[in-house]
Amino acid sequence: MQANGAGQGQDSELSCLNNSAQNGESSSAGGAHTNGLSTTNNGNSVSNNNGITAPAASNNTVSSDANSVKKKTRLSQSEEDVIRLIGQHLHDLGLNQTVDLLMQESGCRLEHPSATKFRNHVMEGEWDKAESDLNELKALMHSPSAIVRMKFLLLQQKYLEYLEDAKILEALQVLRAELTPLKYNTERIHILSGYLMCSHAEDLRAKAEWEGKGTASRTKLLDKLQTYLPPAVMLPPRRLQTLLRQAVELQRERCLYHNTKLDSGLDSVSLLLDHACSRKQFPCYTQQILTEHCNEVWFCKFSNDGTKLATGSKDTTVIVWHVNTESHQLKLMKTLEGHAYGVSNLAWSPDDTYLIACGPDDCSELWLWNVQTGELRTKMSQSHEDSLTSVAWNPDGKRFVTGGQRGQFYQCDLDGNLLDSWEGVRVQCLWCLGDARTVLASDTHQRIRGYNFEDLTDRNIVQEDHPIMSFTVSKNGRLALLNVATQGVHLWDLHDRVLVRKYQGVTQGFYTIHSCFGGHNEDFIASGSEDHKVYIWHRRSELPIAELTGHTRTVARHAKINGTSEIEKSCGFAEIVPGLLASASDDGTVRIWGPAPFLDVQDTEGLNECCSMDS
Repeated sequence: MQANGAGQGQDSELSCLNNSAQNGESSSAGGAHTNGLSTTNNGNSVSNNNGITAPAASNNTVSSDANSVKKKTRLSQSEEDVIRLIGQHLHDLGLNQTVDLLMQESGCRLEHPSATKFRNHVMEGEWDKAESDLNELKALMHSPSAIVRMKFLLLQQKYLEYLEDAKILEALQVLRAELTPLKYNTERIHILSGYLMCSHAEDLRAKAEWEGKGTASRTKLLDKLQTYLPPAVMLPPRRLQTLLRQAVELQRERCLYHNTKLDSGLDSVSLLLDHACSRKQFPCYTQQILTEHCNEVWFCKFSNDGTKLATGSKDTTVIVWHVNTESHQLKLMKTLEGHAYGVSNLAWSPDDTYLIACGPDDCSELWLWNVQTGELRTKMSQSHEDSLTSVAWNPDGKRFVTGGQRGQFYQCDLDGNLLDSWEGVRVQCLWCLGDARTVLASDTHQRIRGYNFEDLTDRNIVQEDHPIMSFTVSKNGRLALLNVATQGVHLWDLHDRVLVRKYQGVTQGFYTIHSCFGGHNEDFIASGSEDHKVYIWHRRSELPIAELTGHTRTVARHAKINGTSEIEKSCGFAEIVPGLLASASDDGTVRIWGPAPFLDVQDTEGLNECCSMDS
């Protein structure tokens, strides 16, 4: 990839040289090398033409002569590029003598001499000389108009440094006589003029979000300036690290079982091996079977912080389980009783303080429990004719919406008081978006519509050809996962309103089966099935990557992969247990799935090298 689309090897000065003699340059202690570097024997550091300040080299360090360098075949373009990338990386590490020798032996030049001068003048704060260097660089650029933008950045730094040094008159002169005549980014010039009112240097740095005069801010400036220069003149900053990072990210994206937090750094990976995650590290193995319910288990849902699991059953109870973060075992925490029709839907409040339970189609009641105390805060019923089968919390945690297929669609407060209602909407499933205004509802017309209770507007978002039995939405509100009768699991893009993917394998009839997103980056999808299995897909693959067996009846109500590793503390969330998946079944059990109980040495090593499965 190139910084600005410029081609490689623009002229003879920008490409590698076959050897020193081709260039008419000689190499001796105190003379110029083939890459334009110079060294001395007197113990002083000197600036080299490749932008490196090299310490003094003895005759023993640099003893080769241009005539002693064996004539070799001209390097290919890719070989030249690799040498320059390595040279830049070594320079960033401070191995300047090594760069000197590498460039001399290869016959390459790290960057154009004009770029080297420009770099040195910027880092030394010699702004007039740096501005003069731009005239030399202009002839080497494909877009001469970029010179104006580069000059603006230089003068901005010059202006800020004058202000920090309390040289107000000089700063004002730069602003009026140099920046303004450029007629570029006048809005920014107005902002810069406001910095004249700063009372002291700390105030200036804070308001300008600037590091202050010195190496840090000048290095940052140079990084911006380099983006306007062709890579044949000056390489983009830290180019080798960028390419390595892209390679690692691509391998992770192609790994079907990779499930860790996004990490752009290279310190946590080995570059010596290709990235590969083992299926043994994925939650595909039964870790625990919960048998405390005495009838069909219709629903299960982890709390938002992942430390609790709620399960609802036909036996009229909700059981709240505590997840041990060390042993990864679940222990019964509370049993909430009295749901006469059974519990077919559950919803945790955003801060996990409350849990709402809904029943099947014949149920006109809704229960709102305080999970910490086990007390029933609200038992809501607007009419005995209602059917309240679905519920979703508003992100503010103070309101929720509920509805059913008999045409009820309510918005209520925590005490069950009716705030708003929407007439004639036969609701199958509900979801509140993060804007705290829009409620998504699937209805009996095989569609999902968006409803705004503030301005009482609604719009069509998704239209299917078959009934939508349930749906869930990704955390960023972009994707929706639908369980469609007789069709299976469909992925929709809510912004573009297009069907993205149809997932294969699952058996979906007219049961209300729930699927979900899972994993650190929501890269995985899990769903129950009428063939007694739990299916897991990678979001980008239509074929399942795992089929979990063990249940003896339909896994029709929910399958959930625990989500993120670290959640915002402002919402009261904490770090959760990695690698857990829960599934509820009509066989009366809840299965907890985790990684293989015993990993061999190779798997353990892979785990330590960032292949761990944190679901």
